[in-house]
Amino acid sequence: MIVQRVVLNSRPGKNGHPVAENFRVEEVNLPDCVNEGQVQVRTLYLSVDPYMRCRMNEDTGSDYITPWQLSQVVDGGGVGIIEESKHTNFTKGDFVTSFYWPWQTKVILDGNILEKVDPQLVDGHLSYFLGAIGMPGLTSLIGVQEKGHITAGSNQTMVVSGAAGACGSLAGQIGHLLGCSRVVGICGTPEKCLFLTSELGFDAAINYKEENVAEQLHKLCPAGVDVYFDNVGGDISDTVISQMNQNSHIILCGQISQYNKDVPYPPPLPPAIEAIQKERNITRERFLVLNYKDKFEFGILQLSRWFKEGKLKIKETMVNGLENMGAAFQSMMTGGNIGKQIVCISGDTSL
Repeated sequence: MIVQRVVLNSRPGKNGHPVAENFRVEEVNLPDCVNEGQVQVRTLYLSVDPYMRCRMNEDTGSDYITPWQLSQVVDGGGVGIIEESKHTNFTKGDFVTSFYWPWQTKVILDGNILEKVDPQLVDGHLSYFLGAIGMPGLTSLIGVQEKGHITAGSNQTMVVSGAAGACGSLAGQIGHLLGCSRVVGICGTPEKCLFLTSELGFDAAINYKEENVAEQLHKLCPAGVDVYFDNVGGDISDTVISQMNQNSHIILCGQISQYNKDVPYPPPLPPAIEAIQKERNITRERFLVLNYKDKFEFGILQLSRWFKEGKLKIKETMVNGLENMGAAFQSMMTGGNIGKQIVCISGDTSL
């Protein structure tokens, strides 16, 4: 059987900006036989995420993610349906997910890398397992719980950068749900600002491309900032940190503004900002959700419950077709998405 897949066509270079042409689609033959312990799956949805930028380099700069290889199939978060199984844990028709799903229309996989998912948790929206009821949701929830130190009723103010993205759009809502009295988002378009305040319940939003972030923060966070969910790093974060309170907390989720630069992770702060951080005893510890696997099961159930109760609003930017994976990745890296960027490979869940 002939199937389509996406391979890494070229590397953008450590300081380069990724483009759709870094990827290419090709056809390959899928073997006819499924061996013991394997399953054949049809891909339904694939995820593109900022961390993948590091995988485009020969050296990811990280000990927990491996680089993609030139002319080899690319992989990441995926959801699909099992068409044939020779693995004891799975049967035909099961919906499954993996963090290492090849960008391929159909694929034969070792069943051990897959996890069964229950469509009822997402009211049938299977792509949510790649977003709010998946790794970005867990990153936001566990990050806020473990590093935010939110105490309900203590009048805390939370600021979220990259607030209209996959994690930011959830983190702000979770901040409110866990007891923050004020949540302010920073993003890059008027449309995103309106989305945050009118749909997600953020108290205010700042458009960093058109407004003076320092002035707006001063106005919108009169009592200072207690919790900062940082998705971007760079100048925006330096500005937020300078307005943070004594003994406040930074949740270091991502540094997308720095991903096209050859710098360590997390990037060091400028000396003046580092001095503020130390002087005010602001915590800024690297946060890696994979270190909290014991909290995943409960976390997914909590996120699902909030979603079903209407307390957690979920937004996706959906693109169709495997041939658009590269374009979707490029768009996500330049802020083209609101909520989670997803690519639909096949909307057909029938067998």
